[in-house]
Amino acid sequence: MAKATEKGWKPRTLSVHAGARRSQYGEVAEPIWLTQGFVYPSAEAAETRFLKAGEDEFIYARYGNPTVAAFESRIAALEGYEDAFATASGMAAVSGALMSMLKAGDHVVAARALFGSCLYVLDEVLRRYGVRVDLVDGTDLDAWRGAVTPQTALVFLESVSNPTLEVIDLSAVADIAHQAGARVVVDNVFATPVFSRAAELGADVVIYSATKHIDGQGRCLGGVILGSRDIIRGTVEPYMKHTGGAMSPFNAWVLLNGLTTLDLRVRAQTASAQRLAEALQGHPKLARVIFPGLPDHPQHAIARSQMGGPGTMLAIDLAGGKEAAFRFMNALQIVLISNNLGDARSIATHPATTTHQRLPDAQKALLGITPGLIRLSVGLEDAGDLCDDLMAALEAA
Repeated sequence: MAKATEKGWKPRTLSVHAGARRSQYGEVAEPIWLTQGFVYPSAEAAETRFLKAGEDEFIYARYGNPTVAAFESRIAALEGYEDAFATASGMAAVSGALMSMLKAGDHVVAARALFGSCLYVLDEVLRRYGVRVDLVDGTDLDAWRGAVTPQTALVFLESVSNPTLEVIDLSAVADIAHQAGARVVVDNVFATPVFSRAAELGADVVIYSATKHIDGQGRCLGGVILGSRDIIRGTVEPYMKHTGGAMSPFNAWVLLNGLTTLDLRVRAQTASAQRLAEALQGHPKLARVIFPGLPDHPQHAIARSQMGGPGTMLAIDLAGGKEAAFRFMNALQIVLISNNLGDARSIATHPATTTHQRLPDAQKALLGITPGLIRLSVGLEDAGDLCDDLMAALEAA
């Protein structure tokens, strides 16, 4: 149960203490309630709880669990929303949010620069069930104005796109959507809860893959959907609890502990990402360096005003294409080759052959996913060591 004093706490304090649930033993660390079911004192009590469970009462772990509820309370307090529903993965959060809020005949407008699995949900799953989907250039406000109509049920976007780091003017898009009566659903992973102002800027629903920065150490999957209590408990929860996408109590416990160091980790990673981007800019083997913290980024000003920090991700485009990109990646000594991000360990990903492999070449080209593009997730290693590693790998490329 949230404490009344939480209201005035700063984000770093909320990330350590918000939503804490303690047993009669008064433990310091959050307990793990590893149970799938709950016992009722009487048949009458069971009937009452199934009719309407109290705020701190539970029925079944697919519906809710004390450890999961603690994570939901903490991330909601940190993000500035009334409520949250924790899910089994980031994509369970994306698909659950969209499927719970849409029906056949609805219209969705989405930014076209999205993670490959998000595009699959929009292009394949939603269309299959009769939802009309239009994809637009997320950075073009005129494109949003032209696509959003009074028939639009919701708009969907990544506040910072994966993998090309386009920054969408969330406040402006929210104004366009709300004028038409549409909800705004934002995948906010690259912005992170540390730099997020999504609630303030007009997002009705925010989605995180907690697998990324919230865990931050490559241990488990998780996701979360945040919004008003009416949306979360009235729309999202009925869909999620009946379709089975809930978070496990153990993963919730891991993620609760991840939140306690989130602010420190993300700020340190962001400082290193800024240093690396500045060091890499202008390198003769690179066609471009993409980082919202660089003045030449097309949305640099939006990133500064919208996030307050450029984030932990950058992208580089090797002039020699796929062959040079692979030589570069294979020469790395510290940075790992993987497809995760937001980890304490620095990670390099080649989107064209992994996370966005299944996109047609024309769509990759439209999104700027070139054969030489590498997404770099900057970790907690010494920034000087990382810089040396990247420079040596560029020589090998």
